[in-house]
Amino acid sequence: MATSTAHPRTSKRARQDGPLSRETVIAARQRARNYRARARAADLMGILCWVSVALSVSLYLAYSGSSQFTSPGGFITAAGIITGLAGTDLILLMLLLAARVPWIDKTVGQDRAIALHKKLGKPALYLILGHGLLLTVGYSITDGSNVIAETISFFGLGNDLLLAYISTGLLLGVVVTSVVAVRRHFAYEAWHVIHLLSYVAVLTALPHQLSIGGVLADGTLQRIYWIGLYVTAFGAIAVFRFAVPIIRTLRHRMRVERIEKIAPGVVSIQLAGADLRRLGAEGGQYAIWRFWSRRTWWHAHPISFSAMPTDRTVRITVRELGRGTSRLTRLRTGTFVSIEGPYGIFTDQARTSPYLTVIAAGIGVTPIRAMLEHAKLRPGEASILLRGSDGSQQYLWQEIGQIAKNTNASAFSMLGPRPRNYPTWMSAHALANNITLESTFPHLHESDLFICGPAAWANEVLADARDAGLPEKQIHIERFDT
Repeated sequence: MATSTAHPRTSKRARQDGPLSRETVIAARQRARNYRARARAADLMGILCWVSVALSVSLYLAYSGSSQFTSPGGFITAAGIITGLAGTDLILLMLLLAARVPWIDKTVGQDRAIALHKKLGKPALYLILGHGLLLTVGYSITDGSNVIAETISFFGLGNDLLLAYISTGLLLGVVVTSVVAVRRHFAYEAWHVIHLLSYVAVLTALPHQLSIGGVLADGTLQRIYWIGLYVTAFGAIAVFRFAVPIIRTLRHRMRVERIEKIAPGVVSIQLAGADLRRLGAEGGQYAIWRFWSRRTWWHAHPISFSAMPTDRTVRITVRELGRGTSRLTRLRTGTFVSIEGPYGIFTDQARTSPYLTVIAAGIGVTPIRAMLEHAKLRPGEASILLRGSDGSQQYLWQEIGQIAKNTNASAFSMLGPRPRNYPTWMSAHALANNITLESTFPHLHESDLFICGPAAWANEVLADARDAGLPEKQIHIERFDT
């Protein structure tokens, strides 16, 4: 590999570049069409979310809600019902986003779907809390009682309302423990169990929704809509979170075949199974792996493929980042492995441009290595920059170098620590030599830029790419927590 301080125009690819071939132009146009189709699908998904919430409120107003706006107590009560319907709708949409539905994953990627899922959490909770408060105030005004007495009276209306209070408490617990500062104090396993309570919270709220106040009266379109929404959300979870992974796991029967140490604290785990090409994995994707040993069975790990599956083997590469991943380095051969996935759109299919530029650091090289192996690259199409603080972080660099050699790609390395007190992804040496993205990659603006590495570092690369004027559609980023 060339070093990062070499002038880019001395690279082999730069000397051999010529006009783009007809096939390359056609491929670039097809990528652009694919991007536009995904963008339209993503917009449609966002519109459907808003339509769903609007429809839930509109159906209520159309059937009975508008008649309640005749008195102060009725107005506040109606507002409470509307916030409850909107909040519940958002929660069901959150469950659908987390259900790992293939269409959602291929449209926006599972990471972005989960990011939206998290973003909806607080608004949904605030709406549910507002629902309880507004209903209590509205009923108390109508009944001529105080809020405390009205709250106590609710418990005399049956078990359905008691379940609604339990549901609210569970949702509050889930949201609070999801806050980063709070989550750090929980073991992953404990936090995961708490998070699963969101399913219980939604289900315990259903009885009061169907029975209290006749809001969803039997035989109305409103009732049909809500039952359909519940069935869709929980049906998607049952199919894609449970049934499909179980079937896939039993079909492929994967077990740990070999563990190879490639650097201090980093190992490659080779798994053996049956008909593994049928996983349909693309280079750059990840899966959720569960290793069924006594000390690891309760912890699922999202880990990228570090090599493309063959008919009988697949490989992942893991760095020790805590107790959970450190246990994986000591797995016994023969350990049974289950899989959910593959997931993600950090793949060659996401490209929109004729050239490919890759910048990776640390364990972030693993999806990059698989992506480069899987992509059908023309000679000189790709430029690769691998970043490490020192020589101990050259994970899989030799393998990536061989792929670069086979495709006549430009491959650079950048070793050395970052400068102190200066935000940058580059080494101090590279910065001192005025190295930039545009000087290193002469085809940057005709490229899709794939960035993969530690979150803070990747954000610095992203900032440089934006400063260089690279359009968002040409930037693909995968952040790894360290």
